[in-house]
Amino acid sequence: MQNTEVNTTLIDVVAGILLRHDTVLIARRPDHLHMGGLWEFPGGKREAGESVFDALQRELHEELGIHVREESPLMTIRHNYPDKQVLLEFRYVTAFDGEPAGRENQCVRWVPCKALGDYAFPEANWPVVKALLQRGRPS
Repeated sequence: MQNTEVNTTLIDVVAGILLRHDTVLIARRPDHLHMGGLWEFPGGKREAGESVFDALQRELHEELGIHVREESPLMTIRHNYPDKQVLLEFRYVTAFDGEPAGRENQCVRWVPCKALGDYAFPEANWPVVKALLQRGRPS
């Protein structure tokens, strides 16, 4: 008999939205990871008992080599994938030290907000992509 039970463990993730003028920093997920090859906003899993700020600080230092000084909430999304549930806490990173670079051999790039629709993102990221596309529209 085949096991069809789905893992319902909730994975708490924090992600940083780094803006520079009309561009935003995105990173490409390594091919061997879940949703590999798709673009995302940098971040990662929040550890038990870790504050959102501490998780964001740790993850962005590990992935990009930056030190977050200030952040503010953008949106929180709960999403069910066929194999997992995620709680994504997206935060604007409004001040940081250092120049972001892919420290885990991931491709990172600054892209115009208005061009985000040209990139493939995980389904759970699309509300953020749509919000940033609105931001990139001329007034």
